Amino acid sequence: MKQLSKIALGLLLFPVSIFAQEIDYSKAIPFDSTVKTGKLKNGLTYYIKKNAKPENKVTLRLVVNAGSILESNEQQGLAHFMEHMCFNGTKRFPKNKLVDYLQSIGVKFGQHLNAYTSFDETVYFLPIPSDSPEKLENGFNIIEDWAFNADLTPQEIDKERGVVLEEYRIGLGADKRMMGRYLPKMMHNSHYADRLPIGKKEILENFTHDKLVSYYKDWYRPNLMSVIVVGDIDVAAMEQKIIAHFDKYQNPKNEKTRLVYEVPNHKETFVAIESDKEASSTRIQLVYKDYGTPTAKITIGDYKADLVEGLFTTVLNNRLGELTNSPTPPFTFGYSYHGGTFARTKEAYQSFAMVQEDKQISALKVLVTENERAKKFGFTQSELDRAKAEYFAQYEKAFNDRDKTNSDNFVGEYQSNFLKNSPAPGIEWEFAMIKQILPKIELKEVNEFIKGFVKEDNRVVVITAPEKEGLKKVTEQEVLDALNVNSDDVIAYKESEAVTGLLRNEIKSGSVIKKENNAKLGTTTLVLSNGVKVTYKKTDFKNDEVLMEAISFGGTNMYSNDDIKKVQFANGALTQAGFSGLKLNDINKFMSGKIANASPYIGTTTEGFRGNSTPKDLEYLFQTVHAYFTDLNLDKDAFEGYKQKQAAFFDNLASQPNYFFQQEFYTYLNKENPRFNGIFPNKKSWETTDYELAYSKYKERFANAGDFEFYFVGNVDDKAIEDFSVKYLASLPASAKREKAVDLGYRMLKGDIKKVVNKGTDPKSNVTIMYYGDAAYSAKDAFSMQALGEVLTIKLIEELRENESGVYGVSARGSMNKVPNGAFNFTIGFPCGPENAEKLIASAMKELQKIIDNGPEEKDVVKFKEGELLDYKKDIKENRYWLSNFSKSFVNGSNAEEVLKTEEQINNITAKDIQNIAKKYLTKDKVIGMLMPENIK
Repeated sequence: MKQLSKIALGLLLFPVSIFAQEIDYSKAIPFDSTVKTGKLKNGLTYYIKKNAKPENKVTLRLVVNAGSILESNEQQGLAHFMEHMCFNGTKRFPKNKLVDYLQSIGVKFGQHLNAYTSFDETVYFLPIPSDSPEKLENGFNIIEDWAFNADLTPQEIDKERGVVLEEYRIGLGADKRMMGRYLPKMMHNSHYADRLPIGKKEILENFTHDKLVSYYKDWYRPNLMSVIVVGDIDVAAMEQKIIAHFDKYQNPKNEKTRLVYEVPNHKETFVAIESDKEASSTRIQLVYKDYGTPTAKITIGDYKADLVEGLFTTVLNNRLGELTNSPTPPFTFGYSYHGGTFARTKEAYQSFAMVQEDKQISALKVLVTENERAKKFGFTQSELDRAKAEYFAQYEKAFNDRDKTNSDNFVGEYQSNFLKNSPAPGIEWEFAMIKQILPKIELKEVNEFIKGFVKEDNRVVVITAPEKEGLKKVTEQEVLDALNVNSDDVIAYKESEAVTGLLRNEIKSGSVIKKENNAKLGTTTLVLSNGVKVTYKKTDFKNDEVLMEAISFGGTNMYSNDDIKKVQFANGALTQAGFSGLKLNDINKFMSGKIANASPYIGTTTEGFRGNSTPKDLEYLFQTVHAYFTDLNLDKDAFEGYKQKQAAFFDNLASQPNYFFQQEFYTYLNKENPRFNGIFPNKKSWETTDYELAYSKYKERFANAGDFEFYFVGNVDDKAIEDFSVKYLASLPASAKREKAVDLGYRMLKGDIKKVVNKGTDPKSNVTIMYYGDAAYSAKDAFSMQALGEVLTIKLIEELRENESGVYGVSARGSMNKVPNGAFNFTIGFPCGPENAEKLIASAMKELQKIIDNGPEEKDVVKFKEGELLDYKKDIKENRYWLSNFSKSFVNGSNAEEVLKTEEQINNITAKDIQNIAKKYLTKDKVIGMLMPENIK
């Protein structure tokens, strides 16, 4: 059994650095030599990197160093509005041709194609296939048009107002109301306090067209832009495309200064205590703002300082995690870090917690006390060693997978380099530097970190909480008193005794009695002496990843109606007790520096495990599975701690209108189901919850390992998998009993049903339209149902969003299940204005009826196919996709080799198939759920 200790860490880290030269901390951090970067004569900056994962795909990103902070008073919200207009139409792709074209080459709107606007920047994402010169050229045409050729005609601007206002409407609610009250204190005397990117409703409704045009001309200019290109491309060719598309544009002759807005310091401690009747949780944020502005990380010394900061944060958050896992947790979760605020120009040391509504002050005291404990006593050497091991493991994993990294992981790094001059040296340099610097960082350096940040000025405390009868609102004086922890009362952290292993019981290994290979799937299946089956597929998709899922039929459908209600909300607590007599905190400490985890689950018709690890830590995954099977702890104190955390999260969730709607809607539809106990737990649920019964039922579900099949996908070693399976899985208790999925026969209400739920004060509605019922399952019908959802989504976006400007987002989803009973489900959903709900329902039904009557348009079927093919070609080279295929095949009793026919299945689907499935299932028994405000009955 390997044990992580200071000696082990030394062996891990020091050999590389023993012979290394003394580090020159004054040297500059280099820029990644694998990235081609440059600046055009007009000031536009570009980054280009060749990266072959995924194949035949390129990620283009247009970054504009301008956001809502630069808006005039009359332009509030127009930086974000401009983002909408870029998708709405451009010179080369007028009106809706842009989205139409991208969908035709497989780029899905909202899922692949997207953008965001913040205070300081606006960023556009465009992933496109790179398998043809035409698609690549059009990709550059699009980002060029976004940058300089958006269609800003009065008609198109006015048409888009409705969509932007719908997005504004979605953001309404308790969080926005409370933010409006605390932001002026958080961003005291700063321009950031009154420049939220979404803007103001009255301006969005009434601004004159010239205000948007002037914003575009002022701020969308070359010297505030960057173009980032990462993917399966030729670097030199991409550089020429950037020059051809962007070099010709000039900056305005009298360009406006790109002002940088500061966040002024203040001597006071500002306290914001905000409550709302619709607030769904209680949160505490303690902010110590830096005096100065962030400085660029330029030297290796800066890089080391960042590492010290990261180690400090890791250790402190490990301590907060230990408190969270205690029998009397002070909060549901809590963490501290030093980093950005709303403003790019201000960083802060911040502590955050989500707490029970009646523990606001006590939780704040815990955060303050832990900061003071770290400031007064620092950390222990063993804590630092564990943090170093965690850091090293993550960097080592990234380094090992450096040639298998997805392109999306790189673009954000180059964006930060452009916007904030953040270093981008590349993982090869970073890993080499980590191996040299990490061992040299001393405990005293980490202990010094907090001393410059925790202070009595430039401080803000924000508390947001529900507002309800019987809940006393805390006072500002109580908050100020809680900040003044008596240092004399704070004692040093006490380190618990180190754990030496995950297992405490002797293991009697079994054997492999049968081995089979499947050449088509590239899998090997081991049948173990106790009946356990292990199927694994070795891939080269990632160098340092192994994924695992284990599955068996059974699940909670094996429980009585009374028992399921008693254990439904206790099942999540079972793993909180730990295993092998070890507390959760002991396990977490032991696993520092090891990347491996596995967690059991009990579903409706199955139970099993999900986990992952690196190849070198795979044995710990197996040990964890063995321990959960054979030696799960029974710990009532751990359950009580779990219940407190869950109560803090769920008790007020129903005060939020959308959650209240879900609870009411599905409770109504399940009123004839004696097993239904609500979606979320409440006080009554906890009163009837039986933890010991949940534990007993868990032991029943995992008593027979012979009923399980394990799947592993990734960089697995044949000998390691077989050795670990023989030792840790073949030794599990088993019998010859085999269970099947049980259909208990309970169903949601059927018929033409309309359920209106009134909740909330904002003018917001939410619509859910559902068709469901029993159905004979077939793979073809299931795929046709999925296609129907995707194709209808395309039409709903065109009609409800683009033509009617009635929604910001809308989707349709279709699926079929085989287990425990053949069934279909089809759902249409969208948020909207209450005054438009009925009209938009009618519009959605009209689009569905067109497909039922005439079938979908062929161009939309082509869009679906292209999108699915693009996703499939990417997914088929992902471990997660293969693992999902194996588990679905197990549940459905189908041949896993069917995945190899997916491309054929996509190409073969027809408009007639989609029409037939719609006619077969979506012509009767429609269920409509509507969330409406309280003032509309």
